[in-house]
Amino acid sequence: MKPIIYQILTRLFGNKNEECKLNGNRDENGVGKMDDISEKALSEIHKLGITHIWYTGIIEHALVKGYPDCDIPDGNPLVIKGKAGSPYAIKDYYDVNPDLAVDADKRIEEFQDLIERTHQANMKVIIDFIPNHLAREYYSDKKPLGIVDFGKDDDNSKAFDRDNNFYYMPNENLYLPDSLLEKHPIASYSEKPAKATGNDIFSAYPSVNDWYETVKLNYGIDYLNGRNKHFDPIPDTWLKMEQVISYWAAMGVDAFRCDMVEMVPVEFWNWLISVVKLSFPNLIFIAEVYDPQKYDSYIEYGKFDYLYDKVGLYDTLKRVIQGDSKTSDISQCWQNLNGKDAHMLRFLENHDEQRIASAFFAGEPTRAIPAMFIVATLNKGPIMLYFGQEVGEAADGVSGYSKDDGKTTLFDYWRVPQYQKWMNDGKFDGGRLLNSQKELRKSYHDILNIAQKDAVVNGEFYDLMWYNPASSESDTSRYYFYLRYTHLQHLLMIVNFYNCEKEIRVKIPKHAFELMGMPKNGKLRLEANNATIDTITCEEFLNKGKSFKLPKWGYLVCKISSF
Repeated sequence: MKPIIYQILTRLFGNKNEECKLNGNRDENGVGKMDDISEKALSEIHKLGITHIWYTGIIEHALVKGYPDCDIPDGNPLVIKGKAGSPYAIKDYYDVNPDLAVDADKRIEEFQDLIERTHQANMKVIIDFIPNHLAREYYSDKKPLGIVDFGKDDDNSKAFDRDNNFYYMPNENLYLPDSLLEKHPIASYSEKPAKATGNDIFSAYPSVNDWYETVKLNYGIDYLNGRNKHFDPIPDTWLKMEQVISYWAAMGVDAFRCDMVEMVPVEFWNWLISVVKLSFPNLIFIAEVYDPQKYDSYIEYGKFDYLYDKVGLYDTLKRVIQGDSKTSDISQCWQNLNGKDAHMLRFLENHDEQRIASAFFAGEPTRAIPAMFIVATLNKGPIMLYFGQEVGEAADGVSGYSKDDGKTTLFDYWRVPQYQKWMNDGKFDGGRLLNSQKELRKSYHDILNIAQKDAVVNGEFYDLMWYNPASSESDTSRYYFYLRYTHLQHLLMIVNFYNCEKEIRVKIPKHAFELMGMPKNGKLRLEANNATIDTITCEEFLNKGKSFKLPKWGYLVCKISSF
């Protein structure tokens, strides 16, 4: 099956509080628990068409308010973003975020139960792997026997050493931005020698726009001396990260979404994935990458299973939805990949991007239906949704640390109001959704089921845009046509980005019929929604074309068979 991933920000998923206080703490605003992701919730998610769930924020990250009864101290607000903290500022690679547990002392056991429930619901488990940086107050109290903490054996008198886990500014204190000190006047934070900041700031003076709450990990590259590589023998950080991955894989995690992989040397990925897959051959690695020039390297040498298709298809579809690009630009996306399509993970939302329903993206969630159809059916690669996308969550308003930017907050204890309507106080039956939201969710269900058709999962792709150029009779700037086919199934995909019903004429060239193995002089039956809509000869399709009626912001799947 085609992997269809459902990303959940675990902290927010089960929170039922609909009256959250701006910048409120967890007692005031509430926090979702792993137990909220019940058998019923998982069953309904699976029915949507989901095969994998990405539980974001599972590994323990820095928190302002700790759990002293569980020997988890309060965190320093000067080096934590928001009251809830960033899921990408890891405090203990071997522990589970205690916020997510009903009983914080049993947080690891509760995650193991969640893994078991997810598997029982016939879905796989994905969690984040954040290899580039960790929280400034990192300390592991759950590391297995024999594991040494990051930085414990570092020689911090050296700016760089192959086996140091961190980069240092010897004899310098860390100076945090003045705006942080003004915001938290009674707090203080001391770090000497200062460590390099997560976004490659090799200075004791990070700015408020830097990842000041994190420290960068050292993989054997001497950034301040020509970026020289020291990979032989294997650097200590590499060995420690293999231990981290193997720990979670042994617990039952099926896949890792690897954060900011371009900030870590590709040689490490080649080594890590090769080593780990000797013990866990079915483990899947997904790379968050943004530089298309590096795609070949991360697939062929880095050994990743899938890469983000962000700067290609995502950015293009967003511009098409917003009316800033023509649909013909979509063809450039697959052409630029040079055959790597099956390795690309496609999406329209995730925790880093703006919600479709927000004013920053589309405003009206149904405007993205044609784009979602393309995401799901363009090629063999996996698809991803972000929880709430399917019911039109807009992430309106300010939450605290996060501003009104169209994104669901990563840093605050907050609510996801449209998703809460589907959750319906834990019933997970959509009982409070508007009819329009129910229709939207059904649209996603239908698209995800189409994505599992044989021609989409296993078939080839044929772009028809070159054979259907814009003319005075048919402006194709808001349409997109393509074929997906195997020797047993031939599907014509037609997509309409117009805000009105359209009569769309499509022609199919002789070359396409040859590739599909269909007789070029035969008769064809056209079917849509399990009903015959017309018969036509190949010659007619080639020269005159066939006209189809599509709804606004809609699509049509037409099965073509010879008889």
